[in-house]
Amino acid sequence: MTPVRSLARAMLSGIFVVSGARNFANPGRLAPTAKPVTDRVTPLLERVHPQLPTDTETLIRANSAVQFGAGLMLATGRFTRPAALVLAGTLIPVTLAGHPFWRNDDPIAKNNNQIHFLKNLGLFGGLLLAAADTEGKPGLRWRAGHRIGHSRRSVRRAVRTARREARIAVRSASAARRLPG
Repeated sequence: MTPVRSLARAMLSGIFVVSGARNFANPGRLAPTAKPVTDRVTPLLERVHPQLPTDTETLIRANSAVQFGAGLMLATGRFTRPAALVLAGTLIPVTLAGHPFWRNDDPIAKNNNQIHFLKNLGLFGGLLLAAADTEGKPGLRWRAGHRIGHSRRSVRRAVRTARREARIAVRSASAARRLPG
């Protein structure tokens, strides 16, 4: 991994590690803000698995733990692409719950939330770039196409070889029949 990638990933993940740890330790301060979003997610969670906890503070803690863990993975260069995708996924409810600028009547609060909303949108874009980054190595699509092409060439070679060997065997058999004997 290049030093620029390492530094960029550490910088990008910093907010997730710090806020993940902070919000895990104190989810109560975010509960009133997060409640409208968790109330909308609760029916989905209950349909997926009725035993899943759906209270707001537990969901905040779960999201925070995921952000902390995925942030550490991104920062340390472990499973960076999946970690970036997971972080992008956790950023969506956080942004919708925490910065709904469209609901603010106060111009100062609206401006502040709009700035934070756009900041999170920028983080989301950076995470998508990190998720797409193959570090200069071929991606899965190229590898699969290359492997398929290689397999096709191998099959063609095997068929040509089998035909050639069959022709040689036919010639040998017909020559053997012509020999007096």
